[in-house]
Amino acid sequence: MEPTDPLLTALAAQRLLPVLRSPSADAAVDRTRQLLDAGCRVVELTTSTPDWDRALARLVAEGRGLIGVGTLSTGEQAARAVEAGAAFLVTPFPAPQVREVATASGVTLVEGGYTPGEIAEAAGRGPAKVFPAHVGGPRFLSSLRAVLPGAVLIPTGGISVDEASAYLEAGAWAVGIGSGLPDEPAALARLFTATG
Repeated sequence: MEPTDPLLTALAAQRLLPVLRSPSADAAVDRTRQLLDAGCRVVELTTSTPDWDRALARLVAEGRGLIGVGTLSTGEQAARAVEAGAAFLVTPFPAPQVREVATASGVTLVEGGYTPGEIAEAAGRGPAKVFPAHVGGPRFLSSLRAVLPGAVLIPTGGISVDEASAYLEAGAWAVGIGSGLPDEPAALARLFTATG
């Protein structure tokens, strides 16, 4: 798949997708700003963060990067994300209600799945999140790539920064990282320079 979507273009360059599960909206905003300052172009907030939609709206108003929302499972959550300005939506598993909102609003959906059937269906519509990726590891991703050569696959879940390169070598478009990103600004900048 050619990266014509702004999200896919940015992820193709960035290779790592920070997935933030923050203790508060303020913490999510602060961490996202740190990531953007370090050269990150795409950040995924999650609905596990209290007042995530407020954090999203604040970040969108700043006009920096592509900020999306993950861990979406209902149409109501998806509608709130779109209203707050989400650049993309992410689900952990097949979520028809979220898909409907994404289609109606024209916002890119990264739909989750784990089985080959779920991932093939999601990949037939757009980028697919392979979750939880750590269960099958890079070899599972490589097997999926063999039968879905044109798919945009974004493995997420239980992957450390050090393990990301193995998933990229196995054919990941980008790798979702939920924890373990460095806090020190220079180390963050090196990470996104190295992967970009």
